[in-house]
Amino acid sequence: MSNAMVMESAVCRASSAGASCQPMPLTFLRRGDAAQVVRVRGKGDVHHHLENLGFVEGAKVSVVSEQAGNFIVEIKGASVALDKSVAAKIIVS
Repeated sequence: MSNAMVMESAVCRASSAGASCQPMPLTFLRRGDAAQVVRVRGKGDVHHHLENLGFVEGAKVSVVSEQAGNFIVEIKGASVALDKSVAAKIIVS
């Protein structure tokens, strides 16, 4: 991960509600952060499964817990556990 991406992430998380941020992987978020899904990268079964769970453009997602790169997020009123590789496919802003 480049220093520019880390700085951008920190600035984006610290910005006020409603401010636009550059798209970044969900893995850049930390506990308590919230964002909006921009897109889900990739194709196939994982992509389809994430869409079925509610990871679609415009959906709001918040990080409930993050440990060792694995996440528990809340989306559309449900808690979903994601490993780091899957969370990296979800692009948020």
